[in-house]
Amino acid sequence: MNPQTVLTMGQEALVLLLMVSAPVLGTVLVVGLLISLFQAITQINEATLSFVPKLIAAVAVFAISGPWMLATMVDYIRRMISNIPSMVS
Repeated sequence: MNPQTVLTMGQEALVLLLMVSAPVLGTVLVVGLLISLFQAITQINEATLSFVPKLIAAVAVFAISGPWMLATMVDYIRRMISNIPSMVS
């Protein structure tokens, strides 16, 4: 296994990480921004007001895109396991 192969595997893993986490992080970011804007406008500073909607949004995104996330990760792991013999030699 040469250094180029290791770097390629690491790059693929990082791209997969970004691709799988982007829907949840993006949704929570947008919901957090909207809640912060609402809190600034109404001057309501309640901690649970920002936490609960983000939690609900994250659960909804996991429910919607969870199967895709799981299938993507399983496909990557399957490719990595099937490539082990070629990496060792």
